[in-house]
Amino acid sequence: MKLQELFNLKGKVALVTGGGRGIGKFISTGLAEAGADLIITSRKVANLEASAQELSKAFNVQVFPIACDMSKEEDIENMVKTAVQKFPRIDILVNDAGATWGAPTLTFPLEKWDYVFKVNVRGVWILTQKMANLMKDWGGGTIINIASTAGLRGSTEESHPAVPYNSTKAAIISLTQNLAIKLARYQIRVNAIAPGYFKTDMMAHVTRNEEVYKMATAGIPLEKAGDIDDMKGVAVFLASPASQFITGQTIVVDGGSTAK
Repeated sequence: MKLQELFNLKGKVALVTGGGRGIGKFISTGLAEAGADLIITSRKVANLEASAQELSKAFNVQVFPIACDMSKEEDIENMVKTAVQKFPRIDILVNDAGATWGAPTLTFPLEKWDYVFKVNVRGVWILTQKMANLMKDWGGGTIINIASTAGLRGSTEESHPAVPYNSTKAAIISLTQNLAIKLARYQIRVNAIAPGYFKTDMMAHVTRNEEVYKMATAGIPLEKAGDIDDMKGVAVFLASPASQFITGQTIVVDGGSTAK
C-alpha cells in the first residue's frame, strides 16, 4: 500500500463514545478528516448534535449522533442496536466516554467509587464485548481504548483528589493487553491511548489564564499542553492500516511527562 492509502479511512465507519466534546471530539475530527463516517455518543444530546453537524459539513461524511449513558447497560444495548441499523458494519470502536469524581481519599464515598468504575471499566467492557462479537462476524475490526497517564502512576491529593480514576485507567490498560491477545484470532486489534494534559473545554479555566497555564505545564518537558492535532494523528494511526501489525499497546501522548 502507498503511504496515503495506509492512513485512508474512506469507506470505514467508526463509533466514538464521548465523541461530542474534549478528547473524543478531537478523535472524531481526525477520523472524519481521514474519511470515516461516524457514530458519536454521549449523555448530552446538544453537544452531540452540534458536533455531528459541524463534522459532517466540514469533511463531507455521515455523522450520526446517539445519546447513551455508559453507566446503563440498557442504554449501551439500545445504542448498539441503533448504530447497526444505521450502518451495516462498524470497523472502528473508540472507547472514550469516562467519568471522574473529586473528594478527599479518606472520606471518598463508596457510591461515587462504584459509579466511576461503572462508567470507566464496566461500561467499556459491556460495549467492547458487544462490538467484538459483531466484529468477529464481520471479519475483524479495530478497538481503541482511551486510558490516561493517571493509569500509569499515582496522583497527589492536591493535584487530583479522585482516587478511583487512576485505578480505572490502569484497568483499561490491562484490559487492552488482555483483549488484544484474546481477540487477535478474530482479526480484531486492540490498542489504547494514554493522554496527559490536553487543552479541552474541561480545562478552559486553566488555559485561559496565562500564569495558571504556565504553572500547569511547568512539569511537561515540551512545556505545553496537548491540542487537537496532537490527538488526531495518533488516533488515525491506530484506526488505520498504518498500524495493522500493532495490537495490545498503549501509546502515551503527554509531552514527555511520564519519561521523567
